[in-house]
Amino acid sequence: MVTIGVFDGVHRGHQALIRRTVEVAKERGLPSVVLTFDPHPSEVVRPGSHPAQLTTLRRKAELVESLGVDVFAVLPFTPELSRLPAHEFVHEMLVDKLHAAAVIVGENFTFGAKAAGDVALLRTLGKRFGFVAHGAELQGGTLQPDQPAETGEVTFSSTYVRSCIDAGDMVAAAEALGRPHRLEGIVVRGDGRGHDLGYPTANLSSPRYAAVPADGIYAAWFTRASAPDRPLKAAVSVGTNPTFSGRERRVEAFVLDVDEDFYGQHVAVDFVERLRGMVKFSSSEELVKQMDDDVVRTRQVLA
Repeated sequence: MVTIGVFDGVHRGHQALIRRTVEVAKERGLPSVVLTFDPHPSEVVRPGSHPAQLTTLRRKAELVESLGVDVFAVLPFTPELSRLPAHEFVHEMLVDKLHAAAVIVGENFTFGAKAAGDVALLRTLGKRFGFVAHGAELQGGTLQPDQPAETGEVTFSSTYVRSCIDAGDMVAAAEALGRPHRLEGIVVRGDGRGHDLGYPTANLSSPRYAAVPADGIYAAWFTRASAPDRPLKAAVSVGTNPTFSGRERRVEAFVLDVDEDFYGQHVAVDFVERLRGMVKFSSSEELVKQMDDDVVRTRQVLA
């Protein structure tokens, strides 16, 4: 029993599709398989167009595993694969390699060279090769009152989640994902300016295509890979630090109630809510006063 897709973010729509795959697999006494691609197909088909990445491959595997999937299969997306005709993709990948008895995909699923294949073709090829194909309805939900939409309804998609993150709306992103948006990386040395101000920060070096929220200050959970079950409260700054004429965009986390140097550690930041936009202050004293307020609000949000 196979489901196919990029599954970036493993949002609630993906989760529904994967859970259905697991359910049907159990009913038929078959293993459930999630077939995904790496790198993102867009980067191969249109170099330079790689969308912001919602989940690393490792994180995607963790999320898929938590849904009860038996096999997480990653297919290297190469230029050669991008040119493979739809019927050859089905025969080589689904029939020869995976021996699929049934395939469940989203109703907007496309495959093969130039995305020429769709769910209707998949059904036709399924009849030829001996498997059943089903196109599942896309999942959606009701938007929050402060989110503009004509109908109040939104279809959950990776594109939608990216737009929420770009706007700094972490509440809406979490609604679609079913959890806060996570940014992972290694803590690297910064300027040390935060330490001088009484607010030492952990500077996160994130993956190249990572989906970084809009500039601003956020309440977030900070988790070390060495202590995954002990998330820490953090006030996180995203931006260039205009008060000190910064130019490099950074993600800096002030971890509350912990006096520790996180340098060199692999960490994760789960963004819960945007507290405010990025502001240029006229003095260090004004900045520190605002940071005091940011910490108070962070505690309130994460309480």
